Amino acid sequence: MKITVTGTRGIPNIMGGIETHCEELFPRIVKKGFDVTIIRRKSYVKDYISEYKGIKLIDIETPKKKSFEAIIHTFKAIWKAKAIKTDIIHIHAIGPALLTPMARLLGMKVVFTHHGPDYDRDKWGIIAKIILKLGERLGTKYANEVIVISKVINDLLVKKYNRRDCHLIYNGVPEPEICEFPEYFKELGIEKDKYILGMCRFVPEKNLHHLIEAFTKTEHRGYKLVLAGDTDFEDDYSRKLKETARKNGVVLTGFIKGKKLHSLLSNTHCYVLPSSHEGLPIALLEAMSYKRPVIVSNIPANLEVGLKQENYFKVGNIQELSQKLQANLDSTYQKVEYDMSPYNWDNITEQVANIYNNINK
Repeated sequence: MKITVTGTRGIPNIMGGIETHCEELFPRIVKKGFDVTIIRRKSYVKDYISEYKGIKLIDIETPKKKSFEAIIHTFKAIWKAKAIKTDIIHIHAIGPALLTPMARLLGMKVVFTHHGPDYDRDKWGIIAKIILKLGERLGTKYANEVIVISKVINDLLVKKYNRRDCHLIYNGVPEPEICEFPEYFKELGIEKDKYILGMCRFVPEKNLHHLIEAFTKTEHRGYKLVLAGDTDFEDDYSRKLKETARKNGVVLTGFIKGKKLHSLLSNTHCYVLPSSHEGLPIALLEAMSYKRPVIVSNIPANLEVGLKQENYFKVGNIQELSQKLQANLDSTYQKVEYDMSPYNWDNITEQVANIYNNINK
């Protein structure tokens, strides 16, 4: 069975939650015997390879403009999927899902994964929000099968569209790669267990500016704040965030993967995610897999992870976040045992493969 994937910028080593999701999921899908092609956005690609872990990669030119790159790419990807005789096109995210009816009209089965109501993100204007909401509607109504990554999203689709047969399949997290990287820590000017880690894209809804402000209010006594990540599109927010970070002695790593990222996760005193919008945050799950203490905002997607009450603070409440940070800094580090069983990639792969196999029955 031939599967074509769109709605992602591409893999491997491309920043983003959906990109991480696809990079973990689809090599495992290939091992299940499926023929998988991922159609990438050429403007994000730096490797120019045609295959990755058994997945065929096709690069398509699209303008690197946040307002319409996804929809143009998806339009081209659907035609390419038809040309290569795809059985199932798997569309990720609500923006690309706008073209679900087109894929159906061209005779392909559609699986749509809803990663979160992106129209709630601060970066989108009124017109973009309307288009994203329409994409959610068309994807939900016309996809053969719908996957949701959280119960929050499932409840949303039941309430708005009365779609009651969605498949709840959580994001996964791989086995942690515990490691040390003293040379990298020396380069960053940090010490093991002497820093707080924020790890995400530099976009407004992640509220990293709140984290910086909250951290500056603590008595951090030699601890540093490290922000790992960057932005896809440099804008006023990301420029101001970086400027504020540098003025306050925050360590900026840029976008990192591999040993650098693993070493930061292995040795942080605490991971913090202050965001106002999430689907199901892979970065949080990764931090949990490393058994690190976490402090996160009390938005529904974070609450669904089921942490203890002391791990949460009211979203946007900088004073409360600062108090939680101070309590963490004042405590001796202790590893935390989380239940990671719902986020096992092999189990997730089995569930997705069953959807593919049953779609024609």
